[in-house]
Amino acid sequence: MIALLPMQAYAEGEKAGGEELDIPSIVLEHLADAYEWHIATYEGKHLSISLPVIIRSSNTGEWHFCTAHSLPANFFLNEEQHGKIYERMPDGSVERPIDLSITKTVLQIWIVVVILIVVFLSCARWYKKHDAKSDAPGGFVGMMEMFVMMIHDDLIKSSIGEKHYKPYAPYLLTVFFFIFTTNLIGLLPIFPGGANVTGNINITFFLALCTMLAINVFANKEYWKEIFWPEVPLFLKAYPAPIMPVIELFGVFTKPFALMIRLFANMMAGHAVILSFTCVIFLGWSMGVGYGLGLNFFSIIMLLFMNLLEVLVAFVQAYVFTMLSAVFIGLAHKEHGEE
Repeated sequence: MIALLPMQAYAEGEKAGGEELDIPSIVLEHLADAYEWHIATYEGKHLSISLPVIIRSSNTGEWHFCTAHSLPANFFLNEEQHGKIYERMPDGSVERPIDLSITKTVLQIWIVVVILIVVFLSCARWYKKHDAKSDAPGGFVGMMEMFVMMIHDDLIKSSIGEKHYKPYAPYLLTVFFFIFTTNLIGLLPIFPGGANVTGNINITFFLALCTMLAINVFANKEYWKEIFWPEVPLFLKAYPAPIMPVIELFGVFTKPFALMIRLFANMMAGHAVILSFTCVIFLGWSMGVGYGLGLNFFSIIMLLFMNLLEVLVAFVQAYVFTMLSAVFIGLAHKEHGEE
């Protein structure tokens, strides 16, 4: 994902009189959410899509519908809080209002949802026109069938078990294709791609929370028995302290936490590395022609390698999140005496 933000920052720095390229700020700015979608910068002019801002004043209780460039009085973008909207109260204090804005991350999620709906409705239309005796689908429909059957049969069914997998298959398939599609769209350098959705910990937190509910709300009694009264010596589960139940109960929260951090850290790191190599190109030219040519060649090779690697990572992370979710759900439906 070769972003245009480093070029913008470098150009502005040169006009300001040789200001150094601040790579950490550029990378963090791109990874953060925003109230507009920056497309490109040309001759100091920014091409951006302003997104709807929906905020509720903590002072008056009124709702405001605007953009980030036309905020009402007393509202401002707080750069110290990653560019989020804050409200200045009459006593001089600053508070965060209720913010339901359509940010860059939210819009990217809607784009992914639309893509998935179009893809699966198209596949469903093909199957509606063919019966079981027809030839196997080819082309795009055949590829989608391969993905669905791979995740459904080889992952979900085998991890959860024949008796219990069916209620969870729609959720796990949705999670896999949402994460996979979001990761791929995030690698596109321009709109409608480039947003760092799965590198946003709020998104991965929600996905992990859904898995946590699927595990614990519908778990059988054997699952809870293993937590509160495991088959270990009495002194480990009751006297003098319930050591094992505390550890097992702690595991109820650490499993989804691991899912959240694993997906968030891997995707954020991939975006950060690609952006850093992009910035190295402009940093090299600021050091001279010799450095520029050398670093350009090195950075372009590494960018191509990292982008190809990120395509693989996009699939692997979606697969791993779905697999671990299925394994944890399967553990919540173990029968008595089952290994």
